[in-house]
Amino acid sequence: MNKRKTGLAALLLLSLGAAYAQKDLADYVNTLQGTNSHWGLSYGNTYPTIAVPFPMHSWSPQTGKNGDGWKYTWNATSIRGFQQVHQCSPWMGDYAVFSLMPVTGALEVSEDKRASSFTHADEIAKPHYYKVKLGNGVTAEIAPTERSGHMRFAFPKGKEAYLVLDGYTKTSGVTIHPDQRKITGWVRNGTFIPAGFRCYFEMQFDQPFLSYGTWENRSNSIQQKKLTDSGDGKGAYLQFKPGAVVQVKIASSYISAGQAALTLQQELGSYKNLAQTSEAAKRSWNELLGRIAVEGGTEGQKATFYSCLFRASLFSHKFYEFDKSGNPYYFSPYDSKIHTGYMYTDNGFWDTFRAQFPLSNILHPTMQGRYMQSLLDAQQQCGWLPTWSNPGMSGVMVGNHAISLLTDAWVKGIRTFDPDSALKAYYHEATSRSLMGGSSGREGHEYYFQLGFIPQDKVHESAAKTLEYAYDDFCAYQLARLTGNRFYEHIFARQMYNYRNVFDSTAGFVRGRNSNGEWIPTHFDPVEWGGAFTEGNPWQWTWSVFHNTRDLINMLGGEAVFNQKLDSLFHGSNAVKYGSYKQEIHEMKEMVLAGMGQYAHGNQPVQHAPYLYNYSGQPWKTQKQVREVMSRLYNATENGYPGDEDQGQMSSWYVISALGLYSVCPGTDEYVIGSPVFQKATISLENGKKFTVEAVNNSKDNVYIQSATLNGKPLQKNFIRYADISHGGRLRLVMGSSPNKQRGIREEDRPYSLLPPGIVR
Repeated sequence: MNKRKTGLAALLLLSLGAAYAQKDLADYVNTLQGTNSHWGLSYGNTYPTIAVPFPMHSWSPQTGKNGDGWKYTWNATSIRGFQQVHQCSPWMGDYAVFSLMPVTGALEVSEDKRASSFTHADEIAKPHYYKVKLGNGVTAEIAPTERSGHMRFAFPKGKEAYLVLDGYTKTSGVTIHPDQRKITGWVRNGTFIPAGFRCYFEMQFDQPFLSYGTWENRSNSIQQKKLTDSGDGKGAYLQFKPGAVVQVKIASSYISAGQAALTLQQELGSYKNLAQTSEAAKRSWNELLGRIAVEGGTEGQKATFYSCLFRASLFSHKFYEFDKSGNPYYFSPYDSKIHTGYMYTDNGFWDTFRAQFPLSNILHPTMQGRYMQSLLDAQQQCGWLPTWSNPGMSGVMVGNHAISLLTDAWVKGIRTFDPDSALKAYYHEATSRSLMGGSSGREGHEYYFQLGFIPQDKVHESAAKTLEYAYDDFCAYQLARLTGNRFYEHIFARQMYNYRNVFDSTAGFVRGRNSNGEWIPTHFDPVEWGGAFTEGNPWQWTWSVFHNTRDLINMLGGEAVFNQKLDSLFHGSNAVKYGSYKQEIHEMKEMVLAGMGQYAHGNQPVQHAPYLYNYSGQPWKTQKQVREVMSRLYNATENGYPGDEDQGQMSSWYVISALGLYSVCPGTDEYVIGSPVFQKATISLENGKKFTVEAVNNSKDNVYIQSATLNGKPLQKNFIRYADISHGGRLRLVMGSSPNKQRGIREEDRPYSLLPPGIVR
């Protein structure tokens, strides 16, 4: 071989080696992250979601019984079916669910008897593709689209082969079409479904049916050769020839059976086999995950980062479909009518206003603009802004945080909605109470306006609600101020300081108090959970003054006291008293296992606390603490989270923190600086520009910022603005193993805080 050919061969080998070494970002994702969970301890409370980004429907193997919120758990040894899923929390349950399960040998329809063993060694769990070899000899595969799913079942030779369709809980209907090799039908299940709700489905098979029939999952009675049935728990079964490889394309619609058939053609009509469907889903994930390209760091850190970015990109679910002309329309979960436009669901804003929406405002401003208008559409349809949609109003958790989403979008330039309509809707929310209970409207609003706080003798979890309402009122004040609405600006300027009225300067904590003004309980213990607090204690809730940390510092007695108390949060005792819960709840156990004092990262109220040193003259402590949280409490395994993942919030906290940023106060345009995980991270924005965070000399020991520049200019501030990101640019941090205690300590370096009452800016 001559030298020229030898050189070409060497170049070819090098290029091939580089190609093989280049790992698809989707392959970093482990969808089993966080699945080692149960009622008493959450490492995520997730399931191995098979989906494209922000889908309408997802898919999952099912190990738990029908109706069990823990639909898949790591320690389970058998699978009962493969489900269409929408569940955003095991505590909320699921809706619009049905499942398919392959059975060999004798026909078994009962969810217990049809279940088949499996092991994780025989399982592949990726966003775009799931595969498992079952103990009954069947290999099952799933690939997703936005509103459809593609399954394939390879049956063993020599055994009878069946597929069992289970209608899950509540009511369902099925019709078998043998000549067309399809099943059509509907299910109606879920806790928070509205009147008239149905999920219509169409299943198209590529193999003929040898036999068929219907059954119902209460008595497990079978009706052979019956073509159609409806009622409680109705399902169907199909028989195929032994050894058959059966592909089934499944599409669902909330609008009509005809729309389900149309969607099947729209989304799966061009895919000849499951491999094509899977490859298209993988491309969509590689494109989304590639929006943030990270360099440096370990393979484990990349797996954690991209697994979290995957979960940050599932919720909210789309709730709209496309007609024959490609126009979006939807069945409203709020008034049960058909509307044109966009709708989203399956999100609890108490969790996600903190990080998931601020991250999406960076990555997905177009979707966010549609989402903001959908919030006001929902309010017009049912009279209330959503708080936790699943798919309609659930009335779960505290606060009125839709206004946080709306204001945060507005201040970041996402202005697709009428701000006066938003303020009017929020004013109704803040001065009214829904008969459905929960958090629709404002519980105790009359006391809040008259007394300046929610009294515990009138309303449960009163201190938490006072704090949340005060922050939400700040968001309304911000939106009113920025849009020139003096009426609402004046109203909420008075209310956004109400957090002061639940702060006990003697105890040094926020506390509950009765309507006569007395503090409760008399024998105060800040490690006691419940009572005036939601899923936490005063140690966690005292920091919930997002919009005025400077005032909180003053109330606590100044920076020295504030910093000492913040140190104690992370490094003090992790003792727990059950309080009004009267037993250990999983959030308590997760805090203890974390071993970070009273810092309970497994729940939302205190997740911003590591960043508060930026407000009190010791930003290096933020840099150390956020890196410690990320390294100790997150990984890409089945034990991947320190608590409930919660619709992308826990994951979004990691993703945005790994970039070195965090939105402590959504409703302002600031992202507070922490300490990035990677040497370099490049965000590709929708507008075609790029924003890069470069961390020179970064390592597990070099967590401290020595110096910083933004677009080549020295940066002393402990924050950057949304425009700094959206306009493109470079944040360059030089890292070291010892803190630079001279950087970021001036008053002007600190992030946003309101001034004291009576002086607002």
